[in-house]
Amino acid sequence: MKIGDIIYDLEQWAPLSLQESYDNSGLIVGNMMWETNGVLVALDCLEEVVDEAIEKGTRLIVTHHPIVFTGLKRFNGGTYIERVIMKAIKNDIAIYSIHTNLDNVHWGVNAKIMELLGIQNHSILSPLKNSLKKFQVYVPISNADTVESAVFSAGGGKVSAYEECSFRTHGVGSFKGTDGTNPFIGSVGKREFVEEVKLEFIVPAFAAKKVERAARHAHPYEEMAFEWITIDNNSNQFGAGAFGEFEEPMEFKEFLDFVKKLFGTTLKHTQPVHDTVRRVAVCGGSGSFLLGAAKSVDADVFVTSDYKYHQFFDADEKITVIDVGHFESEQFTIDLIADRLSEKFPKFAVLKTKVNTNPIQYY
Repeated sequence: MKIGDIIYDLEQWAPLSLQESYDNSGLIVGNMMWETNGVLVALDCLEEVVDEAIEKGTRLIVTHHPIVFTGLKRFNGGTYIERVIMKAIKNDIAIYSIHTNLDNVHWGVNAKIMELLGIQNHSILSPLKNSLKKFQVYVPISNADTVESAVFSAGGGKVSAYEECSFRTHGVGSFKGTDGTNPFIGSVGKREFVEEVKLEFIVPAFAAKKVERAARHAHPYEEMAFEWITIDNNSNQFGAGAFGEFEEPMEFKEFLDFVKKLFGTTLKHTQPVHDTVRRVAVCGGSGSFLLGAAKSVDADVFVTSDYKYHQFFDADEKITVIDVGHFESEQFTIDLIADRLSEKFPKFAVLKTKVNTNPIQYY
């Protein structure tokens, strides 16, 4: 199987355009045309992980964290990053990362945490702004179904968990072709009046170009009349963090014991605000930037990582912050990615690393 086939599926699942500006998700090392008989999934790519891929005979490593965030000026093995890249290139191993784009989808990293906590029907904690657009296109009635189907196939017409959503307005369009045109209906120099339909769709911003290309390809006119409209609607499918509720409240100490066992680590937390826990906010990885959002949804606790000493004071006795550790908060992302690939490529070898890539040890 070509590496590009696997990457295509991953980017349908978590589009690269959803990654944060500082991120470097995507194919970091390798070529999409390379063949591979398997994939190795890890949270981080260390030399030991590349060695594991070589031993297993797979040419693709998929990680959550990118091995490279910024430009490298030299390759002399002076840093672990350089050594990883050099070893991967020398052994024709491709490295692909799926980072904050997987954080920023409803079914991503935080959904996995919510699933393991046993919380159903979670919501995005901080919806991504400017994530939706409205697409309007004018089509002859006889071609409306064809254009509509093309837009749906390209990713348009999705509203929350609903697909193939559109609205039609019937009317009469007019046009007159000038010299050099080739009108689909009528003749050059004569104004035509045509029964048309205005099709309207909500489109994820990352799919806008693909939707427009699909509509143009399906549209019968030489010049397609259309509009893109900026809307203020926030998508409940894209954004950072998640929150939800237990069906029944849990005693605070019981919740701490549950979280400690689930993440397998020592917890740091602020003082309890409530005796019980019902509404929980989470953010895998560094989540202090979402504290305000967690407070705004009246969460009892906020489970995340990478809190600094003075940031704990920001809880301000309004919410309990629980820091479980960065690696610990994202460890289940390996399962999330591997399960996706196994589902989409059932006859393909999907391996999970046996290397513990956590740089932090506890005494």
